[in-house]
Amino acid sequence: MPQADVGERYLAQNPAARREWVTFRKLKGYDPRVTRVGKILRRFSLDELPQFWNVVLGDMSAVGPRPYLALEFVDYGLDPQVLERILTVKPGLTGLWQIMRRNEAAFLERVQLDLEYVQTRTLLADALIVLQTIPAMLMRRGV
Repeated sequence: MPQADVGERYLAQNPAARREWVTFRKLKGYDPRVTRVGKILRRFSLDELPQFWNVVLGDMSAVGPRPYLALEFVDYGLDPQVLERILTVKPGLTGLWQIMRRNEAAFLERVQLDLEYVQTRTLLADALIVLQTIPAMLMRRGV
């Protein structure tokens, strides 16, 4: 059975999980699509490590907004120009919302923080975000 079907069925049967998905665009607690090994990888942010290869290839940056789907912006009734503005910057492994709110940030808050990053980014700010990412991961803030 495809993982999307498992997730959709779970959300249909669990109104609280559905509300969490609508708010955060992720499930912070139990997610039936994640295996035991996947839980360990997520808990320690090790699931992000393969993305380093994308940084090496130049497809991603170390710091930047997370990639969004146009459908997510449609679902939330957001202005498509906001998405276009965010997409002017390469997506990154870490960013402003990851150090400020991590998994506690609702989807709309993440979009706002990513937009803020795009509008105010500097090399110094990127360096500070990288430095603040390490303790955020180690202390598992917001997980």
